[in-house]
Amino acid sequence: MLDQDLADLYGVETKRLVQAVKRNPDRFPEDFMFQLTKDEFDILRSQIVTSKQRGGRRYAPYAFSEQGVAMLSSVLNSRRAIHVNIEIMRAFVRLRKMLASHVELSRKLEELEKKYDSKFKVIFDILKRLMEPPDKKKRPIGFLRKDSTRNDEPCK
Repeated sequence: MLDQDLADLYGVETKRLVQAVKRNPDRFPEDFMFQLTKDEFDILRSQIVTSKQRGGRRYAPYAFSEQGVAMLSSVLNSRRAIHVNIEIMRAFVRLRKMLASHVELSRKLEELEKKYDSKFKVIFDILKRLMEPPDKKKRPIGFLRKDSTRNDEPCK
């Protein structure tokens, strides 16, 4: 999670959250928290359309892992920080359970496939396809030429 999102949840300014983290560097090793690179920050900025001139962020945000979020509650020692931290941890647990249930479902499907004969192969194949994430094919941006030489190139 990004520092700005966590600051909103904890009800503090982003700079106060970052300041509290910087005062306790031993509590936030690299696997708990890291700062986005300039390229990552530029990509993020273009996605959320922040101003480069006035307003917006001027430095790359910090990203926190699950452990970093847990550590924040000890640094931001407030009643709200504790409650928010509990809810975030519960969300991580729910997410892990969802992922585990998907893995468990795949395992059970494979067991059933081995157990039954080839009559059910079509059904198992369909179920496997339904469990796969959909392919995301991007369409080209702009108008397409109608001439026969290059049909897939956008007009400039």
